[in-house]
Amino acid sequence: MELTCLHNKFKFPSLPHLSRPFFKNPNPRIFPRKINILFLASASDTVVASSIKELGSKKDDEFGDLKSWMHRNGLPRCKVVLNESTSHDEKHMPVHYVAASEDLRAGDVAFSVPNSLVVTLERVLGNETVAELLTTNKLSELACLALYLMYEKKQGKKSFWYPYIRELDRQRGRGQLAVESPLLWSEEELAYLTGSPTKAEVLERAEGIKREYNELDTVWFMAGSLFQQYPYDIPTEAFPFEIFKQAFVAVQSCVVHLQKVPLAQRFALVPLGPPLLAYRSNCKAMLSAVNGAVELVVDRACKAGEPIVVWCGPQPNSKLLINYGFVDDDNSYDRLVVEAALNTEDPQYQDKRLVVQRNGKLSVQVFHVYAGKEKEAVSDMLPYLRLGYVSDPSEMQSVLSSQGESLYGTSGASPAC
Repeated sequence: MELTCLHNKFKFPSLPHLSRPFFKNPNPRIFPRKINILFLASASDTVVASSIKELGSKKDDEFGDLKSWMHRNGLPRCKVVLNESTSHDEKHMPVHYVAASEDLRAGDVAFSVPNSLVVTLERVLGNETVAELLTTNKLSELACLALYLMYEKKQGKKSFWYPYIRELDRQRGRGQLAVESPLLWSEEELAYLTGSPTKAEVLERAEGIKREYNELDTVWFMAGSLFQQYPYDIPTEAFPFEIFKQAFVAVQSCVVHLQKVPLAQRFALVPLGPPLLAYRSNCKAMLSAVNGAVELVVDRACKAGEPIVVWCGPQPNSKLLINYGFVDDDNSYDRLVVEAALNTEDPQYQDKRLVVQRNGKLSVQVFHVYAGKEKEAVSDMLPYLRLGYVSDPSEMQSVLSSQGESLYGTSGASPAC
């Protein structure tokens, strides 16, 4: 019988993302600190990160705030405002967040952003066929969107998206907790995840980003008509990997997954969406594509001035940490994955395999232990584990002849496991 807790065999490693004390971890990344702005600012070959002074420059007043720019470009009247939350680090500008401008009831439309103000792959590449070809080959939607915004950032104030990119710069790829994804942590900081399978997931995701970076030039050559407007080098020559990685993580933290839309529109960057919206696991409000716009219908009453929250999807805390840089103590989707397997060298393997199949299980079975439902998970796992330790042939025959639903049957003593 082989029992694996994610990637560690025969032991249950402590998972910091499963408990509240994780936020007491001395990892400096859990708190805001000075980092590079996530999008390239320089139009030259030299990489220069935007400074906080630049982001707060009075010269930008001509554009107004993000919401004012959106209203000038087609955003209809909405029921939200942009408020500021003081940063924990005085070196950082305050974090913006979307709040209710008036008392809202469940079912109210908070805002409706027209598609003309939404960035999707179809809009970026201008051809749905090319978009689908790219994303079904070697490049993800996130990589293409990140590349597009990096080139737009090089345009500076000439870019239509300048006010939106400036807001993303201000947020620094952080959500409302002002934290970063571990994809941007140093090796020393990643050491705090030692013992958790999340560390392996982070490293695997980082390798995936590197592979996508190596394929960026594919976008340049396949969608050449798009990039003719940018008088710059091809992607891998214009942008170092670290800059692309920062941009990728920033896009990852704010991209919205739309439902019931064409493939080239399913991932969208929506001004007034994340990271200006707060994610919550026990919320059901979602950004949805409706009649040429992306709208948000709130799922609960909200007083004027209170932050607007949206559902982050059925993600365990390990995914929330990697994607958005935070964990949710009240996450009902948080889980521990335990993999159990029957021993193929067991003389009674075939009989045991028949029993588990009869009970809707597999010879290699994955069990999910959800937060708050540990008892139910253990009840589901124990019969399987007991069966794996059965060694007496007569006892095995008793299990085979059992008409009950238990994997182990009703007779015989339960072996230790």
